[in-house]
Amino acid sequence: MSHQDKQLQFMMIAMKYLPEAKEQLEKSGVELSMDLIEPFMNLFTKVMQEAYDLGREEALSEVKQ
Repeated sequence: MSHQDKQLQFMMIAMKYLPEAKEQLEKSGVELSMDLIEPFMNLFTKVMQEAYDLGREEALSEVKQ
């Protein structure tokens, strides 16, 4: 799976939970707009990529043993 494909999947996961995140933020008095969410989405994809890479490394390590 390419890096772009993974990023697309990560974005789809984020969009799935976006309504819940928006509700929680609004309860805290923070209005969510696309301008405000973009940096967080970029951060989310970085976190998800790193988590994916870590899991992949562990899986490959276990296969080699």
